Amino acid sequence: MTRLLPALHEGHAPIYLHQAFSDALDAYEGWEHDMSEPLVEFEGQSVPISSVFGRTRSCSDLLPIRILEDVAAVVPGRLLASGEEQLTYADAARVLRALCVERLRNLDAA
Repeated sequence: MTRLLPALHEGHAPIYLHQAFSDALDAYEGWEHDMSEPLVEFEGQSVPISSVFGRTRSCSDLLPIRILEDVAAVVPGRLLASGEEQLTYADAARVLRALCVERLRNLDAA
């Protein structure tokens, strides 16, 4: 699925990948525990949110404050600690992807 998403350019994502990250974060926030993984629309294709987080896990772009606040609302603070003043998409994406994988494993085990 990540092949549908654009590659990063020297660690930077195009703005439409930033928007996909935001959409995936919104979908993660609404993900009920007994439901399958949410999908987001990207260029007419449905993409699992874990794929969006996976694609951005090496994105060095700084998270805008509005997205950082949304991430902080769903991710325990200790998991976001990066030692940097400002968090990047990569900091958030690595944690969010891991949370998705954990939740999917729990769904498979149920």
